[in-house]
Amino acid sequence: MKAFLPATTRTLSAVTLASLLSTVASAAFAETSPLSATPNLHQVKKKASKPTPSAPPALPQTRADSAYDALTTGTPTYNSVVANRSNSDIYGPGEITVYGTPHRNALVGNSTLSADAIYTLNKNTLDEAANLIPGVNSANTGGTRNERTILVRGFNRFQVPLMVDGIRIYLPADNRLDYGRFLTPDIAEIQVAKGYASVLDGPDAMGGMVNLVTRKPHKELEGELRGGSMLGHDGGYSGYNVFGLIGTKHEKWYAQANFAINNVDHTDLSSNYDPTPSQGKGKRLLTDSEDWRVNFKVGYTPNATDEYTINYTRQSGEKRAPFSVTDSVSAQKDWTWPAWDLDSLSLTSRTKLGDRLTLRSRLYRNTFYNLLRSFDNADLNTQTKAKAFNSYYNDTAWGGNVRLDAELSRQDTLGIAFYGRRDEHSENEQVFPSGAYQPTVSSVEESYSIAGENVFRFLPNLDLTTGVSYDWRVLDKAQGYSGGIIHYPTRNRGAPNGQARLSWRPDKVSELHISVSDRVRFPTLFERFSTRFGGAVSNPGLRPERAQNYELGGSHTFGNIEVSGALFYSHLTDLIASFPVQYNGTTVSQSRNINSGNYAGAEISLAIPVRKDLLIGGNYTYTHQDVSAPGSSPRYRPTDVPSHKAFAYVEWSPIKKLRFVPNVAISSNRWTMNSMGTTYFRTGHNVNISARVDYQITPNVQIGANASNLLDQNYQMVGGYPEQGRNFYVNLKISG
Repeated sequence: MKAFLPATTRTLSAVTLASLLSTVASAAFAETSPLSATPNLHQVKKKASKPTPSAPPALPQTRADSAYDALTTGTPTYNSVVANRSNSDIYGPGEITVYGTPHRNALVGNSTLSADAIYTLNKNTLDEAANLIPGVNSANTGGTRNERTILVRGFNRFQVPLMVDGIRIYLPADNRLDYGRFLTPDIAEIQVAKGYASVLDGPDAMGGMVNLVTRKPHKELEGELRGGSMLGHDGGYSGYNVFGLIGTKHEKWYAQANFAINNVDHTDLSSNYDPTPSQGKGKRLLTDSEDWRVNFKVGYTPNATDEYTINYTRQSGEKRAPFSVTDSVSAQKDWTWPAWDLDSLSLTSRTKLGDRLTLRSRLYRNTFYNLLRSFDNADLNTQTKAKAFNSYYNDTAWGGNVRLDAELSRQDTLGIAFYGRRDEHSENEQVFPSGAYQPTVSSVEESYSIAGENVFRFLPNLDLTTGVSYDWRVLDKAQGYSGGIIHYPTRNRGAPNGQARLSWRPDKVSELHISVSDRVRFPTLFERFSTRFGGAVSNPGLRPERAQNYELGGSHTFGNIEVSGALFYSHLTDLIASFPVQYNGTTVSQSRNINSGNYAGAEISLAIPVRKDLLIGGNYTYTHQDVSAPGSSPRYRPTDVPSHKAFAYVEWSPIKKLRFVPNVAISSNRWTMNSMGTTYFRTGHNVNISARVDYQITPNVQIGANASNLLDQNYQMVGGYPEQGRNFYVNLKISG
């Protein structure tokens, strides 16, 4: 792999790293005190899902008052909300570091979402599920791409990396991930690091990280089968989904296979929708899609601390794109995606080299294949005009990371990590009416990061975590096509990052923390070079953007009532945004480093166990965004984030075997832009009332039903694209 740094700097860095590793290893092996039998309590660095009350306490991982577990992902830091992780279905090697408050009773955590919550609240795709977490909101890109996305405290999908089992899902050309393509039935936990993401988990986490952790078996033989049908507002059929899993766990190995299918025939508009020439009442045109996903994993666990796994995931999707209801059909693009396919093969290892030294590694290969087809007309059946084309993307990524965690003393722990990745992108286009293929163009870019994180325990209840990293990109090749192959100028960039977090636990039921994080994010090839089929102009000199994130937060348990919250503020510089400009008399967009921005807000989560059979909970988020973009006309507005967002639920079991979960999601208006890119306006206010009921027929068989948007509200999150009206879902679940 090529190095971005000068030769002298590379030599110095290598010598420094070797010296540091040697010092760490020497310190780690210098003392051989036995492990204590008493774990430390209170702070939870990751995990906020529901506990298994009957499980025995987990075995301690380190001595009392030791900071070592603060850097050992996959084990509880102080007091785990999963009492015995050996009985958990969470795939430990796939987790990242997420600081959060343990909610022992809450259905929805403040930083994570469990598989039980995803199933109970009937969220079948990532965008729907993540929207339940405070500080996170779902959005629709609108336009011809028909993509669902999420934002974390105002930061978009480019600024918050998406990972599956700790491996980044990244599309080197544009990284325009469609979160609606990621299914949730095989997900054990959604983790969201908001603002402060550990430098050890990789680069580009300017606004945080989102990680999907898949399931793994926890019994000698286990299986699950689910099937359900989606129904429209009048009870008519609108789609189905199926999920199946089989797994086995033994003393020294485990294996699992699972699949999921989500088939949407169509969605129904609200009965309150007023028809337009491009969209009538009832069925929303061109909303059909099909996605499937499979996952296979095998793990070898020779002892209580070491684990070696092979993990393979493949998902495939196809979709069409509904028209804007405000524009004429003839003015819109007739696009479909017959293929939106991802796969990932990874090898992971965790080896405990001594009482206070753990080595982790991960190697992976990811691929992405995408086909975008443009047709002559809305019937999507001919390609004879100049507007028609077939655009093919093929991406391959090879990458890996290695991480060493060491206890330097009982109060001092150090983690060091190196991350490397090579992304290869190729694309070509078939043009009409000739049907000829343009030459294939390609790009190659490498990403690197070296990071260190230290946890120092001043007192048994007071920790300071500090982290630094240096990220750099090496652009080997970047090509485009316009009448011939264009060789874009290549430029390598690097940038430092730093962060710190102070956590204090004054008693067993309280935690207070303050954190600051200064992280950078590099622009994609799309942002620098893409002309977006004539809808944009390139900007090869685009600079990386940076955010300084600050947070003051805490939690407290009043008897059985759990409360947590945070105040957050982010200052963004060299902010990259799609900026409307005039080019040859036409309004197009260009990615630019606009001046700066400030995001601020607050979050609060609450869980009240009223009785053994009755739980009330919810969360609220306030977000304010202000971006300075001198010279923009119209004035630039950050889009897609509601100022106010709330979610509340009641989990009630009036009789044995019956569970009833009414819930409501509320969002205020958000900024969006018209299809011509000339006017900003606010839209999206909605009150989405839903309800879920499940009945346990036998210990292994459950039936359930869900109703969403019971008020049948007609609302849109982006101009011209109304959301689904009232809808229903019925399902059967068999497990054992």
